[in-house]
Amino acid sequence: MQIDAQLSAPTDRIGLMPLLWPQLPSFANDTELRVWEALRDQLGDNDLLISNVRLNDCERDYEVDHAIVFHDAGVVVVETKGGPIWKEGPQWMQGRAGNEHKIDPVEQALRARHALETYIGNTDSWGSRGRIRYSHAVCFPDQVFDQRFDTPDCHRWMVIDHDDMSSVADKLRNVVLMQDTVRRSPDGTDTAAIVEALDGRMLPQRDSIGEAVVNDEVADRLSQEQSVILDAARLLTRIHVRGGAGSGKTWLAMEQARRLTHRGQRVALISYSRGLSAWMQRRVATFEPKDRPAYVGTFHGLGEEWGATLVGDDDSNFWEKELPELMVKLATALPEGKRFDAIVIDEAQDFADTWWPAVFAALKHDDGGLYVFSDEGQQVFSRFAGGPSDLVPLILDQNLRNTRQISETFSTMAPIRMKASTTDGPAVRLESCRYGQALERADDVVDELLEKGWKPSDIAVLATGPRHPEQTNRQADGQSAYWDSFWDQEQVFYGHVLGFKGLERSVIVLAVNEQPGRDRAKERLYVGLSRARNLLVVCGDPQHLQDVGGPSMLKKMGVDG
Repeated sequence: MQIDAQLSAPTDRIGLMPLLWPQLPSFANDTELRVWEALRDQLGDNDLLISNVRLNDCERDYEVDHAIVFHDAGVVVVETKGGPIWKEGPQWMQGRAGNEHKIDPVEQALRARHALETYIGNTDSWGSRGRIRYSHAVCFPDQVFDQRFDTPDCHRWMVIDHDDMSSVADKLRNVVLMQDTVRRSPDGTDTAAIVEALDGRMLPQRDSIGEAVVNDEVADRLSQEQSVILDAARLLTRIHVRGGAGSGKTWLAMEQARRLTHRGQRVALISYSRGLSAWMQRRVATFEPKDRPAYVGTFHGLGEEWGATLVGDDDSNFWEKELPELMVKLATALPEGKRFDAIVIDEAQDFADTWWPAVFAALKHDDGGLYVFSDEGQQVFSRFAGGPSDLVPLILDQNLRNTRQISETFSTMAPIRMKASTTDGPAVRLESCRYGQALERADDVVDELLEKGWKPSDIAVLATGPRHPEQTNRQADGQSAYWDSFWDQEQVFYGHVLGFKGLERSVIVLAVNEQPGRDRAKERLYVGLSRARNLLVVCGDPQHLQDVGGPSMLKKMGVDG
């Protein structure tokens, strides 16, 4: 699958974007796209980012994944490889178990460097400008390298690894300065000449469709099935997309809202969860202005926007009945321009039957668009009874988010038979303890993970019963401040499964700390097990886990029932 880049950059970088050639490159895999996005966001406005260039001479073809012309420094050509990368003696290797193959990324980078330098230097655009600094490097964004790594042809400072990505531009600028200190640095006229040379003699872009690399962020990429569903949704105005955990429903809901808005419709994108709504608001802020829905937030937040006064969280009757009834009246009184052509609802299994009249009242027309996304397996509240009956059902049955080991753990608990992920990862780990000790054991696991090199922002601790004291302390500062900690790079996030639906972390430490025998324990456990992308550690009583999830689930954790 060919992956197209997007031009948008962070709002604090507007006006600071580097020169791009081509302006919107297409990539054969997601790894190259991620590196391009990181460079786009970090380079200066006088730098030039060249991507996905194919060159040839009389002997062979060459491909330049990325080349950066650093203003007043030099040119560095970067060979990018995704997935597991390692060395067996002098031989570089790539791939997963059963699909390993030999590679030579350093030689590829060196040859691409010489090919690009030769091509540019022989064009009329370059003329007699003389030689400038050229260098080469390799980038492995999914791998972590020891700082002491060194080989005769590839020093550590020539390697960009996972931990270097936050400062990849500075690292590559240093490569230029380390490799070539004799020739001159390029200036603005040299950069213009390079662009002119590429425009005049660039070979056609590769147009073959390749399979996208499966990795950590596969949940953010469309599968073929999801593309079909979005195409179908273009013709249908009332749909109910059902899918198990990890099937990409939230991504799909956001993309549907973006597409509808792009077509000129006034759209609301809503959910029940404050955390999910806050995440969607941040994600939507990265869209082009013309693609941003008119409202992104919680269902109850709509009532506040229409003029309702909200009360404390303890008054369940207000939130469940009084406010929804008031919202119907408020929506009916709205001018047509304040209502919506379409409403997209994520995690709709959280909605009560008494809320739907307010949803329909918010539509401009009786036949307005309604796009509902749900997973009945995550029905942790008792109020949902199925939603409107006139929705066309569409099914997502492929797990995209979790590793195979994680997805197989909760597959028997899903309401829809799901195809397990094909991405491999570490085995799910069980820390056996009584339910009253689960939070304490979870804290020990977090300390261990941090000592092993995991970053705080990689980890979330989720409880199924009483909240972790750290979550309680953070919520004392208000919900807004609490959810800000979700994006804090220096903090482990502490939450509850009830508020984490639709969200995810690379590592989840799940504390199964509820008393046995509580209602909807299976639904809460299902949510908790399905939030991790790469590593899942469960702290709890094996007997309770078996009673709730069944012996097959426990067996996937390495414990025979």
